[in-house]
Amino acid sequence: MNIPFEGGCACGAVRYRCEAAPLRMFKCHCRDCQKAVGGPFVAALLVPIKSFRFTKGTPSTYAVPSARGGTNTRSFCGVCGSRLTGGQRGHLWPFIGITATSLDDPSVFKNEMHLFVSQAQPWDVIGDDLPQHATYPPDPPKINR
Repeated sequence: MNIPFEGGCACGAVRYRCEAAPLRMFKCHCRDCQKAVGGPFVAALLVPIKSFRFTKGTPSTYAVPSARGGTNTRSFCGVCGSRLTGGQRGHLWPFIGITATSLDDPSVFKNEMHLFVSQAQPWDVIGDDLPQHATYPPDPPKINR
């Protein structure tokens, strides 16, 4: 994966840039992600929030309660509706999740694990041998400061 990397929404109204390599790549099968994208999971890259910025436009946001406490605030384009990011708010969580489908080159996504498999749909068959977590993985990723 080339660093920095960029992405944005389907219509081009909102763009972003990330200056750091992903700390984790995963598929989240939680009900909130399912409802937000209209599919069985969201493929996402977790990056340090300080390495991420919007470079064009201002996304709309919507917050829902988080299983970790606080809220999970997702961003999306207010014009075309493309989901762009998601992440914790309300406490010290120095990461942001970027949807893999919003990347300029989504082929760089390499799944490492499945999250919230306890909420996966019965028809969402996970056919790989990657780690599966009922909710969040046990350890947060480390950021080199």
